Amino acid sequence: MYAASSRARAIPRTRFEVKRTGAPARSALRALTADGSFEGYASLFDIVDLGGDVIAPGAFRDSVRARGARGIKMLFQHDANEPIGVWDEIREDVRGLFVRGRLMLDVARAREVLALMRAGALDGLSIGFKAIKGQRAPRTGIRRLTRIDLWEISIVTFPLLPEARIAQVKARTCAPLEETIVAATRLVRAAHWHRPARG
Repeated sequence: MYAASSRARAIPRTRFEVKRTGAPARSALRALTADGSFEGYASLFDIVDLGGDVIAPGAFRDSVRARGARGIKMLFQHDANEPIGVWDEIREDVRGLFVRGRLMLDVARAREVLALMRAGALDGLSIGFKAIKGQRAPRTGIRRLTRIDLWEISIVTFPLLPEARIAQVKARTCAPLEETIVAATRLVRAAHWHRPARG
């Protein structure tokens, strides 16, 4: 990290930005549920991302308190026309911005996202925000954000911050149709093996 220069430039407040976060391969998704519940980190503190930004602890606090988890949208690839679920919990901890949410499986895109998550093809998280307060160090060009207006958190393909992603999707349970198929298959096999020989 760096110490901000006394001549560091203030950050404009008008531009809407997105910042994608990711995780190392060892944090790959372990399991999934039929209801699409998952959790992870949408942002990590005091780590410089590939865009040259670092977010300070406390940067999200005012925005999360004002909007609440349900006031911050869950989108697919930052597309406002593609809401895919709801956030049940958004909070800062010592590591970063922890999130817990659910995909709405009545929505076709959310079902597609869940299938990609199950396959390990999609697990990035990204924040959509406005920078309210921060400074850029003239010597390094690194921007330190100390206050952020958080609008949305998206599930995305490519991350800017390689250290944070969806950490866990809860253990998958069989859907009713799957349970029916499994039970029917067992009955057919049992009938085959216990069928009396002819002749």
